Amino acid sequence: MKNIKLLLLFLLSLTISINTVFAQEEEEAVFSFSGSVDTYFRQNITAPNKPVDGAAPGSSFANTPGFALGMVNLIASGEKGKVGFTADLGFGPKGADAVFLSSGSSSIVNQLFAYWNVSDKVTLTMGNFNTFLGYEVISPTANFNYSTSYMFSNGPFSHTGLKADIALSDNFSAMLSILNPTDYTELNPFGTYSLGAQLGYSNDAGSAYLNVIYGDQDGTLNGRTASMGDISSGATFQVDLSTGWDVSDQFYVGFNGTYNTTNAGEYFDGNIQNMDEDAAGFLGSALYLQYAASDLAAIGIRGEYFSTYLGDVNANIMAITLSGNIGVGPLTLIPEVRLDMSSEDIFIDTDYMSANNLASFVLAAVYGF
Repeated sequence: MKNIKLLLLFLLSLTISINTVFAQEEEEAVFSFSGSVDTYFRQNITAPNKPVDGAAPGSSFANTPGFALGMVNLIASGEKGKVGFTADLGFGPKGADAVFLSSGSSSIVNQLFAYWNVSDKVTLTMGNFNTFLGYEVISPTANFNYSTSYMFSNGPFSHTGLKADIALSDNFSAMLSILNPTDYTELNPFGTYSLGAQLGYSNDAGSAYLNVIYGDQDGTLNGRTASMGDISSGATFQVDLSTGWDVSDQFYVGFNGTYNTTNAGEYFDGNIQNMDEDAAGFLGSALYLQYAASDLAAIGIRGEYFSTYLGDVNANIMAITLSGNIGVGPLTLIPEVRLDMSSEDIFIDTDYMSANNLASFVLAAVYGF
């Protein structure tokens, strides 16, 4: 009996020791919580301060007159070993505009994805994530200017799908993806998919990314119920270059250029037929110049050219935005003066008459945590 007891004690001790070793080797889950709150005041200089057509830039967000709300952005993320997730929620007018094709409970989901670091060089991500195209982003903490560019506003905003991020070297990276139609974040309503790709280069001074997306964004009329006058566009192709570099400790230069074209598709007038209309789309470029006077104060200017086209019909816009960034701890105050000039009379003046320009002022408060 004594030997049996000693054997049982030895086995118990060995079991405890093994479990202790494995528990020490097992990686603990790491969770983080971050986000932002933003609000603003907007005042037109050359147009009425009322929510009427032509009294705001044709870009997303920050277009409501007077004191207005942006959004509450709440981001939770977790990682354990080689896998992790991000849940990014947006509440408020800006959050709703960012996910305008979502509905129900999904209307507050800005991003929701899980990922797997397959190796040191490959990461697979599946779910809903903000677009890889463009220079500006939805989060106000990551943009120097508070109001957004026309290129950003014409999208895309978000994608739902599967992507593979690949580290080609210490400086070069690539991304390949298969995606639902653009901005349909919660489902695929058409049964068509887009292909996305990115080639990137980065070093300590900055980065450059060449982005491409191609695919049918609204399906075909064949095989689904169509109402009189329904139009289904053809495939969309967009190529985009986004880059930014620290020229010195104080001076930064960024650039974004994009080209988007959508082929003619189908038209329903009792019978589905091919459309004869020319392709539609847009193109643009923007230069970002920023100067940091100190750790707490900086000034920057964004100059943008944007053009939309449908066949031979074109509208050209120049927009110049001068912004300041004043840091007060985690709070950033952004005073901003913006001038939009168009080749067409798409704005109005203080007499509610058509005009080809609009001057406005914005003061934003962005708190990041």
